[in-house]
Amino acid sequence: MIASAAKKDLSKVPELTLIFWIIKIAATTLGETGGDAVSMSMNFGYLVGTVIFATVFIIAVMIQIKAPRFHPFIYWTTIVATTTVGTTMADFADRSLGIGYTGGSTLLFALLMASLLIWYRTLGSISVDTVSNPKTEMFYWVTIMFSQTLGTALGDWTADSAGLGYGGSAVIFTLLLALVVALYYWTHISRTALFWAAFILTRPLGAVVGDFLDKPHEKGGLAMSRYTASGALFAFMVICILISKNRAAEKNDSH
Repeated sequence: MIASAAKKDLSKVPELTLIFWIIKIAATTLGETGGDAVSMSMNFGYLVGTVIFATVFIIAVMIQIKAPRFHPFIYWTTIVATTTVGTTMADFADRSLGIGYTGGSTLLFALLMASLLIWYRTLGSISVDTVSNPKTEMFYWVTIMFSQTLGTALGDWTADSAGLGYGGSAVIFTLLLALVVALYYWTHISRTALFWAAFILTRPLGAVVGDFLDKPHEKGGLAMSRYTASGALFAFMVICILISKNRAAEKNDSH
């Protein structure tokens, strides 16, 4: 019991509570609107946008790994960095390289599975409870980056190629997440497998919600400014992180 608590204290990732998943969905939505703001609204294009956000991602991961312990703002900044680079990378692969949403999703799914397999073969576990040293963190963040990029491609595929639109796609991914929750509570399926399933599915949900916010009315969106949507999502995230931080502090004080 003591060893388990000590292991949890050393972990560089947050506790998987409801507020974690709320922040994660907000972060993925922010990644969509923020990535589109740079690549589209600022007219940098997908390639330049990818270079910009890849640089931010690398710097954020370095800071996260060098941090001696879990810090919520560093962690969530790194998550947002993975979502923004995921947005521009997926759009570059799908549109600029011309492989389409299906091809992009297939390629990214293969990269994600390869990342998880290499991680497991190298360290013997892909559980987030083991993320407490630089080597494990590198696998963790590379895997997350691939999962975020795959999520963007999946969101675009369901909304556009599959013809479900942003609303229909949001419903599909919400139902799939609800299924994962049901499996968590009512089955003995691996918690690690369910975590990665939920983590991946929150990304396309955020992608289609982000597109719903900023795409024009004729495409089924609300036509919000990408800057306004990104600012509102950023503020919401900060509030949620502060709430989570205060709850964690109160929990520690009670012990």
